[in-house]
Amino acid sequence: MTTTFDQLGLSQPVLQALDLKGYSEPTPIQAQAIPPVLEGRDLLGIAQTGTGKTAAFMLPSIDRLREADNQTPFKSCRMLVLAPTRELAGQIAESAKDYGALAGLKVHSIVGGTSVNKDRNKLHRGTDILVATPGRLLDLIDQKAFNLSGVEILVLDEADQMLDLGFIHALRKISQLVPQDRQTLFFSATMPTAIKELVGKYCNNPVTVSVTPAATTAERIDQYLFMVQQDEKQTLLEMILSERHPVPGKFERVLIFARTKHGCDRMVKKLSQCGIPSNAIHGNKSQPQRERALGEFKSAKTPILIATDVAARGIDIPGVSHVINYELPNVPEQYVHRIGRTARAGADGIAIAMCAEDERAYLKDIRKTTDAEFERLDLPENFRAVVEGVGPTKRAPPGQRAPRANVKPRQGGGQRKPGGGRGGKPQGQSSGQRSGGQRSGGQGGGGNRRRNRRGGRNNT
Repeated sequence: MTTTFDQLGLSQPVLQALDLKGYSEPTPIQAQAIPPVLEGRDLLGIAQTGTGKTAAFMLPSIDRLREADNQTPFKSCRMLVLAPTRELAGQIAESAKDYGALAGLKVHSIVGGTSVNKDRNKLHRGTDILVATPGRLLDLIDQKAFNLSGVEILVLDEADQMLDLGFIHALRKISQLVPQDRQTLFFSATMPTAIKELVGKYCNNPVTVSVTPAATTAERIDQYLFMVQQDEKQTLLEMILSERHPVPGKFERVLIFARTKHGCDRMVKKLSQCGIPSNAIHGNKSQPQRERALGEFKSAKTPILIATDVAARGIDIPGVSHVINYELPNVPEQYVHRIGRTARAGADGIAIAMCAEDERAYLKDIRKTTDAEFERLDLPENFRAVVEGVGPTKRAPPGQRAPRANVKPRQGGGQRKPGGGRGGKPQGQSSGQRSGGQRSGGQGGGGNRRRNRRGGRNNT
């Protein structure tokens, strides 16, 4: 028997809001989670991204807030939703405004990378629903600009990624600041031991709802694998994206995952040199930069987005045709979250993994944990020639001349001129003595390393 939203006990304003969005039938996680949440029970929901978790906790919570009809607390909120990334927080807040459009509830979001003063001003009179990243929330609490005394419902979305990003101490502090008499809702795609411990501490006899086995990959995603050397990945990626090596599926929007922030930026630069435009999104990007990159990706103006795991969850953009794991994650569950950006809303998707020799252990863990089945793809026929610099660099855009192929240097072309180097530098001059007063090698980059070692409070 098919379940409908009006059979779940939701109020008329919420049902009308769902009609405006064109939603008629709940997803499995929604059908199982909404009734106990409406009853005021604590809940642990285990489901992959893209299964409708936001509506599963937001719809019944809006109804409970309406029914309680309490005043909006000064410098506080009635419902607090914690999210691990800025992008996810923004999407949850947008959904809350849509679902509660006819309920008369105030919704705000606060994330790192934006003006603290603006956040302080907009929350001065309080709000009904607040969606926040933990770091920015604690900033406002430390400044005495906000408190959690009015919280009636506490929600942790993507709780396992919270732990992956190092938010465990922030979560413990926040849990001590919210009232004990509250409803707590946990949602997570995987169920590591640390999550079980948090649930045991902060939930009161929770109802457990699980709609998919932990760490399984979507059935509608075809998964392919290239075995390639680490220093050859960039060449392979360029050949794939320039369609000089056919891979399954038609490129519409391509999301590429790299392990580091600098790796993302480096990849954008190298693709640009090949005439392939792309954007990067990671923790070092400002909020306007991240929003612009996502906007261009969503509109397909720049349909290639390169990201660290900050985007593995939190990007809910339909039409992502391919997810490319340029570097395999060292946590197998993260692979599930990455490829979950495609095959959303009933569509099919394609995931391509590049595995180097030093990543074989990661690949083994992914196969063991997720039961993923990969189809092995062969490298292009002329791949080695391109890697060695004797093949064509890229396919020419329509109407333009093809670029000249790279050629090997002539014999003896590397000989130095008498009395100096190739660029006219006098013999014996060290690299540290070049004009412009460049820094010596031991001092560069230290600031970046220090910044990267800091906690993740405002870096998400």
